[in-house]
Amino acid sequence: MKFRETLRLALGGVGSNRLRSALTILGILIGVASVVTLVAVGNGSSAAVRKQFENLGTNAIQVQPGGGGRRGAGGPGGGNAGATLTLKDVEALQSNEWEQSIKAVIPQANASGVTAEYDGASVTPGQLTGTTNELWEAGNWKPGRGRLFDADDEQSRSLVIVLGTTVATNLFGDPAMSGAIDPVGESVKLNGNAFQVVGVLKSKGSNGFQDQDDVAFVPLTSLRDTLAGGTTLSRITVQATSQEETSNAQDIVTNVLAARAGKSPTATDLGFRVLNASTLIQSSSETAKTLTVLLAAVAAISLLVGGIGIMNIMLVTVTERTREIGIRKAVGAQKSAILLQFLLEAVVLGALGGLVGVGVGLLGSNFKIAGVQPVVSWPSVFVALGVAVTISVFFGFYPANRAASMRPIDALRHE
Repeated sequence: MKFRETLRLALGGVGSNRLRSALTILGILIGVASVVTLVAVGNGSSAAVRKQFENLGTNAIQVQPGGGGRRGAGGPGGGNAGATLTLKDVEALQSNEWEQSIKAVIPQANASGVTAEYDGASVTPGQLTGTTNELWEAGNWKPGRGRLFDADDEQSRSLVIVLGTTVATNLFGDPAMSGAIDPVGESVKLNGNAFQVVGVLKSKGSNGFQDQDDVAFVPLTSLRDTLAGGTTLSRITVQATSQEETSNAQDIVTNVLAARAGKSPTATDLGFRVLNASTLIQSSSETAKTLTVLLAAVAAISLLVGGIGIMNIMLVTVTERTREIGIRKAVGAQKSAILLQFLLEAVVLGALGGLVGVGVGLLGSNFKIAGVQPVVSWPSVFVALGVAVTISVFFGFYPANRAASMRPIDALRHE
């Protein structure tokens, strides 16, 4: 019964000056909302990066030309002719000797600046790639409509094309709107060459850096016949037989291509880069976790400031209510009752700020922030709320103890 009476007095004290209490609650609210939202943004960034690499295929290894401009893995001999990858490199990696670790070796050649045209509409795909049908599994590409080109299309050098949803929408209209045309079966012209659309890819969306649907794929044989002749490749995708074999496959790729370049596998100027998707996922996840912790630490400072605000307001409250404290002690109120009353006032302020802050943080996490869709971490929600209450107890104890320690005679004399 005494606790209920003390709680009633504490609530009355909070409500006696609503504006001041509201401003104090606002400090805690901002801190909690910041923690919830920023941790959610960190988690969202981690998820976006992880999805980006998973879209490449977790068993996939990307080989790209580069390495200081020196000669790459284009084939034996030739001196420092510049970093290149060619079909000869693909053939070397397709040896049966590596079949235990390597499932597929997929050449890819990009044709830049190619315009796709259909019935007066034109668009330049962000990436037009000539490749083989093995890329669909290795790159985790799925058909949304129609089909994906196959080995027969490649062997017959068919002029067929598979479009990303962005390219298809720009040429044929949004399928969700009336008047849009089904792309499958239609022909588009690529620099004057007619290619039949056999399928539209399932959307992968944006990875935060680029639109993954602004792409188009044609058989490598068809690309070389019509748009980009020669044997130079933009990249080679190597699919490992399993995720466990990815590291072995990466070593094989590095050793084989380094030998073709006449260099040691440990050299720093091989002329090509080998990127392991699994390793990149792990590294990016660790980086994102560190970033999330830093964001949470920055947001926690707001909570600390809110706690100092509670201490400040409680000290003012104790000063203003000195005579009330003296009267209560004069009529028999125990030190513990006075201490509990003012401590409860601080806790009420912290709890209200924490609860409203959680609500604001959850609401804010429903919207994209800097292009990132936040992902709420429920442990962070409960931790933020718990810290808000703990801080209110910590910073409220000194003013409460000061009030409880007053001598009745001194309190009654206070003006």
